[in-house]
Amino acid sequence: MRETITYLEMSAFDELRPGRVVAEVALEPLTPESPLIKSMQERIGTPYAWPSARRTDAEWAAVLARPLRRFLLITYQGEPAGFVDFEFDADGGVEITTFGLVPEYVGRGLGGHALTLAVRAAWAAAPAGAEQVRRVWLHTSSLDHPNALPNYRSRGFRPFRTRVNERPDEP
Repeated sequence: MRETITYLEMSAFDELRPGRVVAEVALEPLTPESPLIKSMQERIGTPYAWPSARRTDAEWAAVLARPLRRFLLITYQGEPAGFVDFEFDADGGVEITTFGLVPEYVGRGLGGHALTLAVRAAWAAAPAGAEQVRRVWLHTSSLDHPNALPNYRSRGFRPFRTRVNERPDEP
């Protein structure tokens, strides 16, 4: 199976173009011990064959132990609706490593505002000792939801690289 990976970035906070506000959407921080992290990753990623949705226990332990990783639950009317995680890099960047909604909330008009909140959180979350966040970036696959890339671009992300992968067909 062929997939195209598109890497996108935003190099200044004022490049963010907010989505339509959905007042009932919010972000809640999660600690690495939260069982929601793994379950949300699996629920969001499984329909798109994300490798991260099939992590082993050892792989999860490594991810959850990373000190510069942050985990946020996306809620809608107080219920879990999605998940975001991001990680700081040595160059002052923040990679949004996961962003998505669980299947029952996809297509309900929440993604633009949820992404706006996630990007704001990424820009605001410089780790202790860091001067400031210099860029926020992420990647998406042609196998992700068809609205993923348009949502990222609508929020102000610009592509900076693409690559094509051959992935084994899923059994």
